Amino acid sequence: MRQFIPLLFAVVAGGVLPIQASLNVELGKSVHQPIFAAFASFLIGSIGLILYLFIIKFDFATLTNVRQVHWSVWTAGLLGAFYVAAVIILTPKLGTALTFGLIVTGQMLISLVVDQFGFMGAPVHTINWQRLLGVALLIAGVILIRKF
Repeated sequence: MRQFIPLLFAVVAGGVLPIQASLNVELGKSVHQPIFAAFASFLIGSIGLILYLFIIKFDFATLTNVRQVHWSVWTAGLLGAFYVAAVIILTPKLGTALTFGLIVTGQMLISLVVDQFGFMGAPVHTINWQRLLGVALLIAGVILIRKF
């Protein structure tokens, strides 16, 4: 039962992404610019997060600690912006299922490498045939979605 909540949370988090994509696509269509939808998504999300930080009484004094992180950590925001913009641009062209099938496949391939080498402090999980089979099944699923 202890693992059930995090697993459910992960499924729900994954489930909201296609909904977010559809909403962002509609916003982008309304102004004829998908990148505006990405900007609006991050702006509204940032407002929501700052409100959340105030609600939980976040200690903003701890922000001085960010001076100690490597500069590369800040690229996460650019990666997030790239991801959201790509989803908004690709969803109308490929469809929601194919777009997210390909995204999940890419995530799994890179995740295997991150796990194999323990990049960025990730726990090491060696690539084995079972993990490779899982990725192969994802790729097979993407092929089926693309074909039908």
